[in-house]
Amino acid sequence: MAKKIFYVTTEIIPFADVTSIAEFSTNVPFLLQEKGHDIRTIIPKYGFVSERKYILREVIRLREIPFDFGGEAQVVSAKSAFIPKTRVQIYFLEDDQWFKPLTNLLYKSKNGRTLSDNGERYGFFGKAVLATLPHLFWTPDIFVCNGWQAAFIPGLYKEFYEGKEFYKKIKTVMAIHDFNEYAIMNKSDIELAKIDIPKSSKGDTVNLYELGAQYADKIVVFDRPSDKISEKLLKLPGIKAHKKKIKIINLKSDESPDYYAVSDKFEQALLKL
Repeated sequence: MAKKIFYVTTEIIPFADVTSIAEFSTNVPFLLQEKGHDIRTIIPKYGFVSERKYILREVIRLREIPFDFGGEAQVVSAKSAFIPKTRVQIYFLEDDQWFKPLTNLLYKSKNGRTLSDNGERYGFFGKAVLATLPHLFWTPDIFVCNGWQAAFIPGLYKEFYEGKEFYKKIKTVMAIHDFNEYAIMNKSDIELAKIDIPKSSKGDTVNLYELGAQYADKIVVFDRPSDKISEKLLKLPGIKAHKKKIKIINLKSDESPDYYAVSDKFEQALLKL
């Protein structure tokens, strides 16, 4: 049965390519579309992305979308294009403070330090993504939330949007591609997003995968031959408590995954929701 899938990511080739999410997010949405699913993708509009080169188009109904974040009124706009050489639609969320100034390193500065405001940035991103739905006049069956960058979305959806018009009966899937320090955020960032902090979180930090796990309907983990991410994740109390939600997909190659096989297995996981 064909599904409507809103594919949330922060990297798609050629617009942004920092981690393995970029290649995955370029290939898998296309292959899911080829299988007959209605796919739309969304990504931040970084300042280094050329609007002329990639033919980003203004969409009147996607101008100045209002929402609340951190107790303050916010506004975000979006433009539309397609992933090159495909018919997969991509929306670019625009914000002069959080997205435009970023370099092509995205998550860290040129001196290699992780950006201290990543938590607030991607909490804002998650809320902005959810705010676009009434303006798209389209309700997905599934949110695919890629990586720690989109791990706020399952909680934001459950806390603020579930059951409202344009937001009924949507399932959330957290897709985990890596396990590193980027997923660890200050509790103040979670409090700003007004999401419940997992009881398993001790100290002043929260692992965003544990945050998303308590809200997501499914967790899909992509293990590589050299990196069994699932084994590391299951050592986290907040993940172990929700292990029944986990589907592990084993990639056969570190460098060149067979995306046809991966998309088949990913589709199967989505259809079982």
